[in-house]
Amino acid sequence: MRRDNPSDSHRYFDWLFQANLDFLTAKKLYDDERLYPITAFHCQQCIEKALKGYLLFKRNKLYDGHNLTWLCKQASQNEQAFKKWISPSAKLNRYYIETRYPADIPVDINTETINELFEIATDMLEVITREIRFDIAKYRKH
Repeated sequence: MRRDNPSDSHRYFDWLFQANLDFLTAKKLYDDERLYPITAFHCQQCIEKALKGYLLFKRNKLYDGHNLTWLCKQASQNEQAFKKWISPSAKLNRYYIETRYPADIPVDINTETINELFEIATDMLEVITREIRFDIAKYRKH
């Protein structure tokens, strides 16, 4: 595991802003079947950044790594509601690497799968955003 990157922001609103940008990107790509893999990646990135922002907000500590299930388990130590997302987060985990690189066995993402991933990302982002009281319309990066 790499050490804490000194260039990573320690402002939780910055993480929520980036999470929202990934969500908006996924939303823009959502209607094109050819872009389902990269849409899935942006859903994964959205939740990774949202969870890191949440943990930074709650614990004043920036967590490293990309494993959403592990991040979700960390968040559930502060709020039991995150336990319901442990299993769904495992589904999103699969789309961190496999969607961005050519593979002998390509990732097959159909409409049902992308709908499920988008729904998971939407639900989790809404709850985290509400908990932190983040408003993207009022956010100004320093």
